[in-house]
Amino acid sequence: MPIRPLPRLSLLAALLLLCVVACAPPSLPFSRLAGLITTGQLDEISGLAASHVHEDVLWVINDGGNPAELYAINRRGRVLARYDVRGARNIDWEDLASFTLQGRHYLLVADTGDNAGKRKDIVLHVFEEPARLDGGELKPAWTIRARWPDGPRDCEAVAVDAAAGQVLLVSKKRNPPDLFALPLARSRGVREARRIGRLAGVPLASAELRRNDPRLARLFPQVTAADLSPDGSTLAVLTYGSVLFYRRTPGENWSAAVARMPEAHDVPLIPQAEALAWSAGGAGLYATGEFKPAPLFYLSPDR
Repeated sequence: MPIRPLPRLSLLAALLLLCVVACAPPSLPFSRLAGLITTGQLDEISGLAASHVHEDVLWVINDGGNPAELYAINRRGRVLARYDVRGARNIDWEDLASFTLQGRHYLLVADTGDNAGKRKDIVLHVFEEPARLDGGELKPAWTIRARWPDGPRDCEAVAVDAAAGQVLLVSKKRNPPDLFALPLARSRGVREARRIGRLAGVPLASAELRRNDPRLARLFPQVTAADLSPDGSTLAVLTYGSVLFYRRTPGENWSAAVARMPEAHDVPLIPQAEALAWSAGGAGLYATGEFKPAPLFYLSPDR
């Protein structure tokens, strides 16, 4: 469920803010304003994924408390299509991933949010990506039900390593964050997520921020999104304050890769940054957050 460290701004104020951001000197990784998502249907974006079927298209979901829907938008933020999901509830949708498996293109919706720490299990829904952007209904191709090995926890960051046949999940409120894995394959019953590592080097809030805004400082290092680069080499992780890149060498597992210090950069000026996705070709990433209107940034990491 959403945590709102920043107040909502009016449309005019948001546009003025974005003008300031667009004109500000770029930081590393280079970030630029790609678009603005203004539709009232997308005011709590919690997940973002690049299409591998449609050129220059991104898929978007809303957080829990909203209808179970998938949206296709272009890189400027305009809605292209909306799909009603049948056979799955939006209890607390928190991330979205796209992947290719055995020549088919899929979208994975992570119903893994648990701000109150009360859920007995989590659910991952896999949809075959629509061949046409004409709207309508979608039903899961399969669903993965799972539980944590040590009781309920909040999770807003999920990525798919299709080559390894696994889903990667990063806990939100633990410090350091834990990395878990689940099989991607179809299964019956409830699986247990397996902890495979901990993320090193997640930046904490500065001493100044801790003095001036203790609540925001506590939120600063919390992990809100993740995505795996198309070539499988780099796990990008988003927090409220940073964008992190964990790179692995050929043959290395993720347990070892996330144990090393990541490449870390300040997050662009995104109110409540909670969505991150590699572009389809892997040249950069898109990022946005739970805000209306929502700025859509493009990040170009030094790879």
